[in-house]
Amino acid sequence: MPWWWPFPVGLAFVLATLLTPAVARVARIFGVVDRPDGERKFHSAEMPLLGGIAMYVGFVLPTLVMLVATDHLTSGDIDAKHIAGLLVGGAVLMIGGYLDDRYQLSPKYSVIAPVLAALIAVVSGIEVAKITNPLGGFVEIAAGVSTIVVFMWILGMTYTTKLLDGMDGLAGGVTAVGAMVIAALALSSAYFQPDVALLSLTFLAAILGFLMWNWHPATIFMGEGGSTFLGYTLGVLAIISGSKIATALLVMGIPALDVAIVIIRRLLAGQHPFRTSDRLHVHHLLLRLKLSESQVVIVYCSVALCFGVTTLVLSSWQKFVALGVLAAMVLGGVQHVLKNYR
Repeated sequence: MPWWWPFPVGLAFVLATLLTPAVARVARIFGVVDRPDGERKFHSAEMPLLGGIAMYVGFVLPTLVMLVATDHLTSGDIDAKHIAGLLVGGAVLMIGGYLDDRYQLSPKYSVIAPVLAALIAVVSGIEVAKITNPLGGFVEIAAGVSTIVVFMWILGMTYTTKLLDGMDGLAGGVTAVGAMVIAALALSSAYFQPDVALLSLTFLAAILGFLMWNWHPATIFMGEGGSTFLGYTLGVLAIISGSKIATALLVMGIPALDVAIVIIRRLLAGQHPFRTSDRLHVHHLLLRLKLSESQVVIVYCSVALCFGVTTLVLSSWQKFVALGVLAAMVLGGVQHVLKNYR
C-alpha cells in the first residue's frame, strides 16, 4: 500500500465527520426532518435528514482529487468514465433523496432516481464480462445480457440498503463491512486490485465519518439519498472489482433476503412492493427477541463480517453453499420469530 493512501482516506473520514453536523443544521432550518408517528417511527424527537449528503461529499472530493493528482484509480480495470458514472449516479440519488425526504414522494415517483442512477452506471460502461461458474471456469456474458444484469443488480442493491435503513447505524454499519471486505479482497495476492482497494477504503472512511453521528442514539438520519447511495456504490464496487457479486451477497445476505421476503409478502397482499416501510423487516423482528437497537446492529454487522471474511478463503462453489446456509438461517429464523414472538 503506497505511503500516501492514508491522506485521501483520512480526508474522506474528516470531511464526513465535520460535514454531518453542518448538514443536520441545514436540514433543520429547511424543515427536512423525520417526525415520530408512534406507529413506525419511534424516535423521541424530530430528527434531521440529508446525512447522506455528508457521506457523498466525503467520498466525492477525495476521489476527484485522486483522479486529478494521480492515476492510481485508473491504473487497473477501472476507467475514469466508470468513476464518473458512479459519482453522477450518486448525485442523482442525492437530488432524488432530497425531494423524497422533503415532499414524501409516493413509490412511483421515488423509484425514478434509483432507476436513473442504475441507467447512468450502465451507460458509463460498467459491465459484467463474465461470471464464475461454481463448477469451475467462467461463463462469458453477452453485452445485452450484461446490461440487464448490471441494471438489475445495482437497482437491487440500491433498494436493499434503502429498506435496511430502519435503525441507527444499521445500513451504514453493514455497508461499511461490505466496503471493508471488498478492499481486503482487492489487496489480497489472489486479486491485487489497488485501484479498487483505494476506492473502497475511501468509501469506507466516508461511511465511518457519518456513523460518528448516526450510531445509536443518532443525532441525524442519512435520509433516502444516503440509504440509496450506500447500496448503489457497493453494487458498483462489486462489479468493477471483478464481478464479486457472491461476495457482496454474502455480506449483504440478511438485508438482501429481507428485501426478497418483504417484496413477496407485499405482492401476495396486493400491496406496492416499494411502499412505505412496515415493521416486519428482519431487524424489527429481532427486537421481538428483546435485543436493543445497538445489539441488533451488532448482530447484523457480525454476521456480515463472518460471512464476508469467508470469501477470502472459499472457492466459488463453496460461496454458493455459504449463501444457501445463510438463506436457510434467515428463513428459519424469520419463521421461528413470527411463530413464537408477537
